[in-house]
Amino acid sequence: MSDERQTMTIAQAINSGYHCAMEADDTIVILGEDVADPIGGVFKTTKDLSTRFGTDRVRATPIAEGAIAGTAVGLGLGGYRGVVEVMFFDFSTHVLDQVLNHAAKFRYMTGGATPTPLMVTSVVGSSHFGAQHAQSVEAWFMHTPGINVCFPSTPSDAKGLVQTCLESPDPSLLIQHTGLLYAVKEDVPVGPYRVPLGKATTLRSGNDVTIVSYGTSVRTAVAAADQLASEGIQAEVIDLRSLVPLDFDTVLDSVIRTRRCVVTHEATQFAGPGAEIAARVSEDLFNELLGPVLRVGGLFTPVPFAKTLDRLPTVGRITAKVKQLF
Repeated sequence: MSDERQTMTIAQAINSGYHCAMEADDTIVILGEDVADPIGGVFKTTKDLSTRFGTDRVRATPIAEGAIAGTAVGLGLGGYRGVVEVMFFDFSTHVLDQVLNHAAKFRYMTGGATPTPLMVTSVVGSSHFGAQHAQSVEAWFMHTPGINVCFPSTPSDAKGLVQTCLESPDPSLLIQHTGLLYAVKEDVPVGPYRVPLGKATTLRSGNDVTIVSYGTSVRTAVAAADQLASEGIQAEVIDLRSLVPLDFDTVLDSVIRTRRCVVTHEATQFAGPGAEIAARVSEDLFNELLGPVLRVGGLFTPVPFAKTLDRLPTVGRITAKVKQLF
């Protein structure tokens, strides 16, 4: 593994991950709308790939997400690894049947004889894309056994999870956020790089409360922890990175020390991923907790185009929820 590093955005890191993975594995085929050059993907994550690897391996498709996913399932059964690019996360409704009813179950149903490796990647947008282009629906995928679910918040994690997902025998979902794709930069390994599935990372240490998050809400959680520190409350911030498998060990080890926990994410709070995390922490550590496990999620409303409703977690909402535990 090379030690060379380069400053990248998340979009560039994902592109770099594709380059490394496709160079090492000629069975990887990317399918999606506008993924080939000169467009190179609406968010430029597949830029230069068709020029380097050819349009047989980077195929621009019609607007037909179900057909794209079905093709990738067939490729997986035939010994290839398909990448299904779904332009916006909301449109993943069209791939649910192929991915969750078929790809996620084949290896189980055949005793391991027919693994169906593929990766679905999609973008969740900020509110200015409107109600049909901005939903965080990761809980739909988490509920079905047999598929990995990842939501990186940094360029390094994005590249590492791309390569790990493309090496998994099971289908994977990699979620991107428009608010992070070009807003965050860091030094990322240029060569092959992997981040293990099911391994969270602790971004900030603290002994008073644990804040668990993932994706774009991680930055809000860290900002909330900084605000709380100025008021004498030391919050530990955990970035889950992958939701399935989910690193409950890291979460539970932290909450054993802090004895307080708040979970935050942009997905709708009602029946969202935080509900499962809160339930698990409560079940395992009920006698250790100094208060209930609290959640800060998106409000139970469609995503508005107008800015009149702030439905997402904010620093103020997170800090207020933390203070309820003291």
